[in-house]
Amino acid sequence: MRRFVLLCALALAGCSGPRLINTGQVNIVAANDLPAPSRADLAGGERPHLVGPFDRLGVEVFGLPELSRQVQVDSNGSVSLPLAGAIQVSGRTPQELEAIFAERLRAGHVRDPLITVSVLETVSQTVTVDGQVRTPGLYPVVGQMTLMRAIARAQGTTEFAQASHVVVFRTVGGQRMAALYDLRAIRLAAYEDPQVYPNDVIVVGESVARRIFPQLLQGAGLLVAPLVTVLGNNSN
Repeated sequence: MRRFVLLCALALAGCSGPRLINTGQVNIVAANDLPAPSRADLAGGERPHLVGPFDRLGVEVFGLPELSRQVQVDSNGSVSLPLAGAIQVSGRTPQELEAIFAERLRAGHVRDPLITVSVLETVSQTVTVDGQVRTPGLYPVVGQMTLMRAIARAQGTTEFAQASHVVVFRTVGGQRMAALYDLRAIRLAAYEDPQVYPNDVIVVGESVARRIFPQLLQGAGLLVAPLVTVLGNNSN
C-alpha cells in the first residue's frame, strides 16, 4: 500500500505540462508572440516613463527657487504651478513637460526659463505580481523591467511555485492577452528574459504535486529517507 501511494505521488509530479485554457475571454498567444503594448494601452505609460495620476513630480526652475516645488498629479492627471496654472500632464514624458512648463512660464513673463522635471514617485506605472511569490503586490516600473526582475521584486517564488507555469496578462490595442512562460528555461538561458510593462499582471502558478506530496508521505507513514530507498530499489 505504501509503495502504491508513492507511485501515485510520482505520477502526479510527472503529469503533462501546464497550459492555458482558452475561454474566449482572453486571447491566448505563444510566449514569443506576446507583443508590447502601444502607448494608448498604458495609462500614461510608454518607455521612457510617462506621467500618470498620483505620480509625484519634482519641478525645478533654475534661478527661481520660489517657482520650484514638488507636486502630485491629481486624479484627473493635472498639476497646478505658479504662473503656469493648471496643466494636463498625464500621458506625457518629463521632457515633454519641461517644454510645456517653459512655454507657460514665458507666457507669464518669465524670460528664458530653464526647467527640469523629474519623477520622484510613481503610482501609475506599476506591474502586479501575484500567485506563488513571497510578497505579492504592485511594484513600480522604472525604466526597463523583465519578468525575472519583477519576480525578484516580489522576493522570488515560494516552495510551492510551479516555475513552468508563469502567466503574463497584458492589454494590447484594447484586447486582453495572456502568454505562458517557463522560468526554469529562462533561468537556464534557454530563452530570453522577456520584458514586462506597466499594467502587466504576472501570476506564478501553484504546483499541486509539491503541496500534496508531503501529505501523501505523512499519510503513508513514511519519511523522505524510506522514499529514497524505495526509488533506489526500483532502479536496480
